[in-house]
Amino acid sequence: MRLYPKGYGGQRRDPEQVKRDGWHEQRMLAVSLDDPRLTWPERELVRHVGEKLYGKLPPVREVGNG
Repeated sequence: MRLYPKGYGGQRRDPEQVKRDGWHEQRMLAVSLDDPRLTWPERELVRHVGEKLYGKLPPVREVGNG
């Protein structure tokens, strides 16, 4: 008998495992443009698809040191 509701307690899944499971089970893809596993052409493709679905990204703001 469990003392906690389903989904609570136990082991937390690694974020990469959550993304992998989402891809396999629900055909959903979560990827960062900064993912070092992507080549430049793959990053451009992901950026293009993201902009088509959700609009252009806001410009990147430079962070100064003072």
